[in-house]
Amino acid sequence: MIVRLQDKYLKNVPKLEVEIPKAVSKGETASQPETVRRGQLLPPYAVILHNDDVNEMGYVTMALLRSVPKLTEKQAAEIMLTAHHRGQAVVIVCPLELAELYRERLEGYGLTATIEKA
Repeated sequence: MIVRLQDKYLKNVPKLEVEIPKAVSKGETASQPETVRRGQLLPPYAVILHNDDVNEMGYVTMALLRSVPKLTEKQAAEIMLTAHHRGQAVVIVCPLELAELYRERLEGYGLTATIEKA
């Protein structure tokens, strides 16, 4: 079976085809190739930024921009304000490995961030 991986979170990544052998019982024929969404193979996780009373708003916005390259200045400012007013904000939704990277980067700037299944 050939699996085509495609996902809205990784638009710039070329399509990847993976050959996955399927056991066929006696008398059965192999089925048509199945398309599996990347979300099924790489479930989405949300990186959550938590408010703190230590860091200034400008510093938090700068840390967001440097930690998550996909964010614009406007998005970073909105995330910072949401965390400030509501106590937490979703920074980005992505596969677990990327979520862990972004969380570690944010923590490197002294911010509090966690990961939750989206």
